[in-house]
Amino acid sequence: MKGILGTKLGMTQIFGDKGVVIPVTVVQAGPCVVLQVKTEKLDGYNAIVVGFGEKPKRLVNKPDGGQFKKAGTDPLRHRREFRVEENHEFKVGDEIKVDTFAVGDIVDVTAKTKGRGFTGVIQRWNQARVGPMSHGTGPVHRHVGSMGANSDPSRVFKNKKMAGQYGNERVTIQNLSIVQIDPVKNVLLIKGGIPGPDGALVTIRSAVKKGGVK
Repeated sequence: MKGILGTKLGMTQIFGDKGVVIPVTVVQAGPCVVLQVKTEKLDGYNAIVVGFGEKPKRLVNKPDGGQFKKAGTDPLRHRREFRVEENHEFKVGDEIKVDTFAVGDIVDVTAKTKGRGFTGVIQRWNQARVGPMSHGTGPVHRHVGSMGANSDPSRVFKNKKMAGQYGNERVTIQNLSIVQIDPVKNVLLIKGGIPGPDGALVTIRSAVKKGGVK
């Protein structure tokens, strides 16, 4: 499985070979450094731990500092684990860059969505306003509405869509295709939108489902 960490820069559009406009998300991906190699014998599975993003030395504790020193790299802010094949060639200190992917590869992108705080049912669940907007209907237009229960069962059913925390959750968008790669600037152009605000950390992996359209 291929994988890399990056920063979402924003969205733009490019023109395809036939003049079709393609909306793309620009991701500053890598370079990532391999900090640890896990093996079937020692850890029960094969994986690599990679680091990404600069971090001040004053914020690094001694165990993490030793890991960074062993890898021969400056302190890194983010770490993620990627499963790999048993016969992989990764070693501690190796760099993973955007050229690990190719144009046309299908990937899954994971990030945290924008946090919108405590919101009502209209914004959170796309519900409609209640009742006419004329005088005399009371200030209930944006309320949750009926709970759908009377004296039996005398409770609100589970999974009732109500007001609450919206956003700031881990979301994965599957089967997105890589449209363009710039190995000089370490930039990936991914077709479509991905979760998170501009500047958010994103994890890009090989797609687990190969049903995506290139």
